[in-house]
Amino acid sequence: MVEPLTEQRPVPGLFVCGYLHAVRISSARRDSLTGALATYCVLHELHLVDVFTERDDDRSTSYAHLLDLLTLPATYGMVVPTLSHLGPGGAVVAARAQEVKAAGARLLTVRTNWRP
Repeated sequence: MVEPLTEQRPVPGLFVCGYLHAVRISSARRDSLTGALATYCVLHELHLVDVFTERDDDRSTSYAHLLDLLTLPATYGMVVPTLSHLGPGGAVVAARAQEVKAAGARLLTVRTNWRP
């Protein structure tokens, strides 16, 4: 028997959380970035559960809550506009990317041309 195409049946477990490092951006820019995350998820058949926003350079409670969600079995991963949204500076970006991986989640980027 031939199985139906994925597009013709529900596929569980494609829940992602968005994350923005939005220290020095306007609310309009934040809204635009959130829209970009939502569009990316629609195009890749992912379900965007929430977008967490970090508003200062210190480790925020938003990021801690996001890490907790990434350990849940139903959470597929985390989506960011670019890797720079993981935090201030290359060392923080690398550390947080490792934390996402250690949580068992995938790290997805809308744009991949950023380098620390």
